Amino acid sequence: MEFDAVLIEPRIQEMTQKGFWLGKTVNDYFDACLDKCPDKRALTSIQVASGARRDLTFRELGVIANRVAVGLSRLGVERNDVVTCQLPNCWQFVATFLACARIGAAFNPVMHIFRQHELSFMLRHGEAKVFIVPKVFRGFDHEAMAEEMRPALPDLAQVIVLDGEGGNSFDALLLDPVFDDDTEIVHIAAASKPGPNDVCQLIFTSGTTGEPKGVMHTSNTLFSNLVPYAERLRLTGDDVIMMASPMAHQTGYMYGGLMPFMLQAHAILLDSWDKDLAAKIVAEEKCTFTMASTPFLMDLTAAVEAGKTDSSSLRIFLCAGTAIPGPVVEKARAVLGAKIVSAWGMSENGAVTLINPDDPDERAVSTDGYPLAGMEIRIVRSDGTLAAADEEGELQVRGCSNFGGYLKRPQLNNTDAEGWFGTGDVARMDSQGYIRICGRIKDVIIRGGENIPVVEVESTLFKHPDLAMVAIVSYPDERLGERACAFVVPKPGASFTFDDMTQFLAGQQLAKQYWPERLEVREALPATASGKIQKFALREMLRSGAANPN
Repeated sequence: MEFDAVLIEPRIQEMTQKGFWLGKTVNDYFDACLDKCPDKRALTSIQVASGARRDLTFRELGVIANRVAVGLSRLGVERNDVVTCQLPNCWQFVATFLACARIGAAFNPVMHIFRQHELSFMLRHGEAKVFIVPKVFRGFDHEAMAEEMRPALPDLAQVIVLDGEGGNSFDALLLDPVFDDDTEIVHIAAASKPGPNDVCQLIFTSGTTGEPKGVMHTSNTLFSNLVPYAERLRLTGDDVIMMASPMAHQTGYMYGGLMPFMLQAHAILLDSWDKDLAAKIVAEEKCTFTMASTPFLMDLTAAVEAGKTDSSSLRIFLCAGTAIPGPVVEKARAVLGAKIVSAWGMSENGAVTLINPDDPDERAVSTDGYPLAGMEIRIVRSDGTLAAADEEGELQVRGCSNFGGYLKRPQLNNTDAEGWFGTGDVARMDSQGYIRICGRIKDVIIRGGENIPVVEVESTLFKHPDLAMVAIVSYPDERLGERACAFVVPKPGASFTFDDMTQFLAGQQLAKQYWPERLEVREALPATASGKIQKFALREMLRSGAANPN
């Protein structure tokens, strides 16, 4: 694969001189674990449905990773080849990305929810040489799907199946003990050792806009985010990190996969979400940190409260992806005892802003934090001029953890000559440098010439005691241009009507011009696996008539 990460070279000198790019890869961090704490527990991998569990020390994980590296190499995987992995959170996922680092291959995690439509594009666009899938996960036959797509993918040389029964199984192809030849892995690693500015990760955008793009990252862009992130949250090797967010997204991959190696910390991976099991694990394993979206926070709070489990070890729950309603923070603080930290970031740059654990709880409700070291942010008006404090505009980001570009689509990099990346998010920044995400540019609703503050209306409506989920999108109107429609999911056993909505918003003293003029009640809303609501799908429902007017 010829990677066109054109946004890396112009930054190397500046980022290195300023000390943000340290020139280390995951190989360096993992080798330090092997040197300093080889027999410390590195990883606990739990299958929620079966209850199966695998604990690995750094030494044991190192042996497995080397074995997988030799196996991939014998299958013809070389430096800069792409290995696509559709596994859920598990030790095999971790061993595979470590193995890719050993041989200089680019690791491409893809969500287990993707099917032929999305995957055929991703595999072809990324020129994947190897595709690793579970045989069956959540009742779906991934092996059959992969084999069905294979004839139309000329670059795909091998499909590898976790828990497979034939010659294409993960165990047979990648875990043969015969591969434990030190001379062989040393030779492979020496010949293929990646540099810190080589593309090591290809990850596709999560799909909230409907247009996935291949984001390219290097070790320097990834770890220049993880270092200041851990410093702000005061995370160390003594922390126990629970990760249920999918490792095929940056949240799981960076903060549940890479960061534990950087810290020499213990990571606990869940292959799917079960709130009661998560509460039990926090209590039994004394977990101190986790990161997920708001629904996970609500679920864990409810499970701990109902089961009266011990969550006193949990110091931080970092919540990103959408605004955190005030009542959710208050309840979580009271029940879990953890500090709720708000944050904002993208696949293109990791978590860019987050509050400080010493900040008042209100900061997690009213802001998405301030930038990490090495990152700059600014808010610009539509004419390109800088917005004033508390004025809404497009959020732009510049600095160390920005990506290397979109694979084969440099025209979409949306980065100017000075390095400012247009995020597509609408935000405002207060006088202290804290930002508040107000929505996506495409989410802005302009009703009769006046902007509707979508995030604020959603947050207000979310306070209603009968609602579990809220999303507001626009629909076309001949006279006003656009109007707002509220999609809601009531809590189990509750109901919600248009009159309920208007009476509640009136009681909250929200300007009537901001009230949604249409209500759609659903049992669930389309969302990515990380919990982000896919508003493009809701808008399409309104356009296609799949939603019913009041």
